[in-house]
This record gives sequence, C-alpha cells and structure tokens, in this order.
Amino acid sequence: MTLLRAIISPVSILPSNYPRRSLSIVLRLIPWALILVASVGIYYANRYQGVRVMLQEPFPRKLSSWHLFTAASDGLKPSPGVLPYDLNTPLFSDYASKYRFVWMPQDASATYNDDSVFEFPVGTILAKTFAFPIDGRTGKEKLIETRLLVHTASGWTPLPYIWNARQTEAYLQLVPDPVPVRFTDTAGHARDFTYQIPNVNECKQCHDHNNQLLPIGPKARNLNKDFHYPDGTANQLARWTQAGYLRGAPASNDAAPRSAVWNNPVSGSLEQRALAYLDNNCAHCHQPGGTAGYTGVDFRLNHFDPLHAGFCKHPNSAGNMEGRQYDVVPGDPGKSILIYRLASTAPKVMMPQIGRASVHTEGLALLREWISSLSPQSCQL
Repeated sequence: MTLLRAIISPVSILPSNYPRRSLSIVLRLIPWALILVASVGIYYANRYQGVRVMLQEPFPRKLSSWHLFTAASDGLKPSPGVLPYDLNTPLFSDYASKYRFVWMPQDASATYNDDSVFEFPVGTILAKTFAFPIDGRTGKEKLIETRLLVHTASGWTPLPYIWNARQTEAYLQLVPDPVPVRFTDTAGHARDFTYQIPNVNECKQCHDHNNQLLPIGPKARNLNKDFHYPDGTANQLARWTQAGYLRGAPASNDAAPRSAVWNNPVSGSLEQRALAYLDNNCAHCHQPGGTAGYTGVDFRLNHFDPLHAGFCKHPNSAGNMEGRQYDVVPGDPGKSILIYRLASTAPKVMMPQIGRASVHTEGLALLREWISSLSPQSCQL
C-alpha cells in the first residue's frame, strides 16, 4: 500500500527537500495543466476527425462543424474522403473561381446515368466555394461563400455559408447580404460589381426539376475529364469509381459522353462549344420539368432540336425586348432575344435571372459567333 501511494502521489516525483511553498503552487497548477492537455487533445480530435454529416435541422452555424476541410487560410484543404472535382463547361458566375467537392457516407455510391444528373445516396454532401482574386496579391483569392447541398432523407437541402473578413470561418446565412467585389482580372480589366448570393428559396429557381430540388453539375458529360489530384492526374469518372463514389460507369471513359469546353476550340466545334455553354448556363431552367419548361425551349445537350431551341420562336413572356420578336434568329444575333438577354444586367430582362451581376463577355461572343454561323432564314410567316 505504501508503494502504491508513492506511485500515484504527484508529490513522489519531487525531492524530499523541495520547498513547501513551491510544492503548494505545483499542486494547485496540476489540475489546470491536465485541463489544458485535455483541451488540446479535444481540439485536435475534432479538427481531424472525419466528416460530420447532419441530415436534419438545426444545421450547424459554422461551416467548420461539418469537418469538410482541414484548413482555409491558404486555400481549402479537403478532409480525407472529400473529393475535389471540376466541370468541362461550368455555369458563369461573375468570373468567380469555383472549388467543388463531394463526400458520401462509407459504402455508399452514386448511380451512373448517361444523360441526367447522377442518383446520389442519402448523406451525400456537395460543396461549392466561390472566390475572387485579391489585387496586389498574386495568386491569392478571397473566399466569398461556400454552398452546401446536403442529401437528407426528405430531399436535397441548400445551405449557404458566408466567409468572414478574416477568412477563418464561414457562417450559415439563409438570406445572405450582397457583397461588393472589386478586382483586376488577368487581362487587366477592372471588375467592380455587387455580388448577389442567392438565398435558400432562390436556389430552387435553378435546382427545381418537377418540383424536386436536384443537383445540376454532376453529370457524366461534365465530369468526363482529367483532374489534377494531389497524387497525380486521373479521369474524374474513373477516380469516383475507384473511390467507391460511383457505380455503373462504363469501363472505358471513351464510352461515356463528354461535353466540349466552351472556350477551348480543340475540345469541339463552334456549335458543340456553344451548345455546351447553353447546357450549363440555361438548360437547368430551359428543359422539360425545369422552371422555364413551360416556354417549350430545351437547351439540354444531346437534345438539341432547332424546333425546341427557340429558332424563329416568339417568347412566351419576355417584357420589352426593344422590337425583337424571336428567341433565336439564325444568322442574326442582333435580332435574337437570347443574345439581348445574356447581354443585359437589368432585372426581368437578364438571363439567367439570378446568379450573376455582370455580363460574360467571352461567353456572349461565343454565342454571337454561333448564331452568325447558322444558315440565315426569315422568321416571318
């Protein structure tokens, strides 16, 4: 018993002639030291534990509570199992850089689809972060928002997280405030506008399909491309399959559809690139079941038909189009409502109606060139 008492006693580690006053101070400090050690342990355990998925309200106020990323101050660093991805031709969003990630629960996979968005398992998290360059700091960007799309038992739930000024944390804001953005792009053009972050209800305008909220980007044709992962370059469909995140994909990537890259002539013809742009910037609404499905215009890739692409078609409701009468006038972009609306930033005129505050000059030029290349025809009956 004497030996046991000596082992467990903190005093036994001190010399017998140690001053009593100092001994008293040491004994008082021991509990605080133990608390400090425990706190550090808890901090690192929380910081590096796996992704924390929550499928019902209340959802976390802080983005960090999901454990999707291990760092943010020098670029987003995904946690283990959080897979980055990109799209061949993305949606234009005021020249923002976008960083996309996907995570799925263990032993859960998405089901491959050749044409539409994959069927994702409950528990899937899709994350997309928007960032803009910082003038005077080459290669540095300011994070603006991270949008989560969480597949709960009752469907997909959008959650917008807004980054603080210190870039240390993003906070859930269901109705985010506009953010002033100012930067100079790589071509030397000054960009100065107010960045509008869609609120939770506005997310449905783009993501609604037959009254069901769905992802838009993760389709085979958009993901069928190489991505530079930390461990090397690989095709995204192959990597998703390897990671256990996708089942049913073709054994060969060449057997899967591939969208052209809108600004890369090597990836496809002028028409292929223009249709890829319309697919990813317009078709989420302009397709059967979309919020603009009633117009009869269908801009989905691989479903292109001039009779359903607005050629010589009167718009259902477009407001004042300054004398333009048809959605697309082949051979004449100046008379095409499509071009007029993409060139506008006026409310109720611009298309898409949300998600941008500036004109995509380069994308607009691509569509002008494509319409000019079409065989001219008179739309007069």
